[in-house]
Amino acid sequence: MTRALRIRLGSLLVLGAVACAAWLLPFLPTGSAIQPNLTVTFLNIGQGDSILIETPDGVQALVDGGPDATVLSELAASLPWFDRTLDLVLGTHPDKDHIGGLVDVLKRYKVSTIITTENSGETLTASNYRKALRQEGAQIVMARTGQVYQLGASTTLVIFSPASDPSMLESNTSSIVAQVRYGSTSVMLTGDAPQSVERYLVTTYGDQLHSDVLKLGHHGSKNSSSDEFLTAVNPKWAVVSAGKNNTYGHPAPETVARVNDHHIPIVSTIDEGRITFASDGKTMWQVK
Repeated sequence: MTRALRIRLGSLLVLGAVACAAWLLPFLPTGSAIQPNLTVTFLNIGQGDSILIETPDGVQALVDGGPDATVLSELAASLPWFDRTLDLVLGTHPDKDHIGGLVDVLKRYKVSTIITTENSGETLTASNYRKALRQEGAQIVMARTGQVYQLGASTTLVIFSPASDPSMLESNTSSIVAQVRYGSTSVMLTGDAPQSVERYLVTTYGDQLHSDVLKLGHHGSKNSSSDEFLTAVNPKWAVVSAGKNNTYGHPAPETVARVNDHHIPIVSTIDEGRITFASDGKTMWQVK
């Protein structure tokens, strides 16, 4: 083979590798090393909560799974088709609209760590969820105030509630409240925590609650998102995760009025479907 031919062949190989990489780019995980931003996506799962977190170094975490298998189609639209693993799953509390879909997630995806609480619930859905937890083979951790989980090198998940074993509490009151932090930006995830929990959080943590994005507690119920909590979190956006024409009337007019009084823009899965926020560690923005 002549030197000129070897050079041409080498150039073709390089061009082929570049073309192959370009072709693969759309199929790579959005949280991979080539994606420099944190993304937090509120999935469009109807009346419920489900939030997908993807860190800049490729860690994937799912907080809640909505009421049913709809979460699988949402994950399929958000993750590469070949991806069948999640690093962490967190079920905030054992109500169907939060953990119903996690039963399907645990069947479809291999999960490394599951964060839950001792509050087990009494419904068939809760029973199926506990069974799925046992069968998954993942590390299971009971959430407690003060726990900090490292989601890769750059992102942390901080647990604010519950403070103790919540097995005897009403399920909403037992909700895990957690904050995702990346650089100087953060997202507050509240499950269905009522105002009594919010008062405890404000008294205990104060300014630490400040976040760029707040998921309004209990889908915008009138029993969550108190004035004092909105003041402490002081978000740039408030997110309502709820279903269109839901029978609960979420978000409640009282809650919408309180949020508006604080001049906080509301974005809702009812109106926008899937909602994604991104952060470079300094600034957070809604991805349109």
